[in-house]
Amino acid sequence: MDDTDPPPVADLHVHTTASDGRLTLSEVPAAARTAGIDSVAITDHDRVHPGLDAPVRRLDGVTVVRGIELRVDAGERGAGEVDLLGYGVRRTAALATELDRIQRNRVERGREIVARVEAHLGVDLDVEAREGIGRPHVARAVEASDAPYDYQDAFDDLIGDDGPCYVPRRIPSFERGVKLLSEACSVVSLAHPFRYADPDAALALTAHLDAVERYYPYERPVDPGPIDAIIEEHGLLATGGSDAHGRTLGLAGPPADAFEAFEARLPRP
Repeated sequence: MDDTDPPPVADLHVHTTASDGRLTLSEVPAAARTAGIDSVAITDHDRVHPGLDAPVRRLDGVTVVRGIELRVDAGERGAGEVDLLGYGVRRTAALATELDRIQRNRVERGREIVARVEAHLGVDLDVEAREGIGRPHVARAVEASDAPYDYQDAFDDLIGDDGPCYVPRRIPSFERGVKLLSEACSVVSLAHPFRYADPDAALALTAHLDAVERYYPYERPVDPGPIDAIIEEHGLLATGGSDAHGRTLGLAGPPADAFEAFEARLPRP
């Protein structure tokens, strides 16, 4: 977020091969040690990692928090689609039912996006429509194909929100998402507020949450003042992470004091 921020001691926003990341769960501890961090939250898209058997556990010397990143529709609140991060997930019947529905929709959507891209480009893509599939899987397949597109071109020209091969998802409302995560998680946070079209509208949602992602590797410098003000106003925890989809962790995350406050809300491993 800011060059003056203290160094991170944790990365609380990490994706694995359970959704659209590159790291397997067993590879996470080594990546954490390479980054010089002691704690990681696994926050796969719309999915609780099936290999984690507790809300918090030690894995090869690293504390691993069972988390999730859930896309919700806050359009009625003027914020559009936003992402919520749930931490210390406990398995509830209501959340499991909703995630099963979302994953079925993800598979259907992934299959339709692949079909549209193949028809549009006249190529065959080597990608399986499976649980956890997301647009990054399709973009990687496009890059590996004979089409003259790299990963970013695939998003920019084909499968981005305004692209000819885009297919929308069926996602829960903000209110339903908050209810499901609040019942199942120790902490519910708003992800990357400055990535949305209207950051102010997104930040206003934190009045209903426990935390906000204060530490994040945005592509351009951002002023943390509005986040710091909202943290103060609502007494929020300051979370953060690298949003890692590759193999590098620790690009952002909470410093020691912020992480200690966050960790105090979690069950002990």
